[in-house]
Amino acid sequence: MKQLILPVIILLSGCSSVTIDEFRHSSASLHQGESIVILGRRHANNYETEPSLINCLQESMTKQGLNVIPEQQFLDEFYPFFEPRTAPLNLPGMNRLQSQERLASRMQQHKLRYLIWVDGNTETTSSVGSISCALVPGGGCLGFGSWDEEAGYESIIWDLKREVVAGRIHASAKGTSYMPAVVVPIPLLAQVETETCRGLGKQLTEFFKPQGETNNAVQN
Repeated sequence: MKQLILPVIILLSGCSSVTIDEFRHSSASLHQGESIVILGRRHANNYETEPSLINCLQESMTKQGLNVIPEQQFLDEFYPFFEPRTAPLNLPGMNRLQSQERLASRMQQHKLRYLIWVDGNTETTSSVGSISCALVPGGGCLGFGSWDEEAGYESIIWDLKREVVAGRIHASAKGTSYMPAVVVPIPLLAQVETETCRGLGKQLTEFFKPQGETNNAVQN
């Protein structure tokens, strides 16, 4: 029985790969009590960085013992400074914000050391095949379809204490999902966003450990 189960499990997922590139501009470390916040860029009109990815990264880094402020909590407490129309697009803009007493006081209360901006999205790039379903009692579906997804995200790490860009981490991902249909369509999904979160979250966590520049790939 066990020999029959394994092939089924393998077939019930699409394929995906993630490549992570890190560029460290300066050393980075967290002292006792200092915190991090991860924010998704949403200033463009045609897309927004998925909140689900930001939440996943936050959970991943929190599990590794880092003090990460939840994105929505941060946006609520620091309203309106980080709304899409007012959020700083670069570090000089952030430095100007920090000169405001009300904002500086809140940042000090949280001992906020690093702000990580994540900019990017996942999109479907192509699809092939078709599935047809009969609209009669006892009917079913027949066909096969597949589609490709690509993701590109850049994380920029601002060191708010030293007022410098500590580093950048770029994640690119590709995946193919399948939908075979014999009576009932069965989606075999490539976990592009999940794999991106896993790779990017691991690299962001390791960023705050003493190490040199890294360049590696995670594949599934």
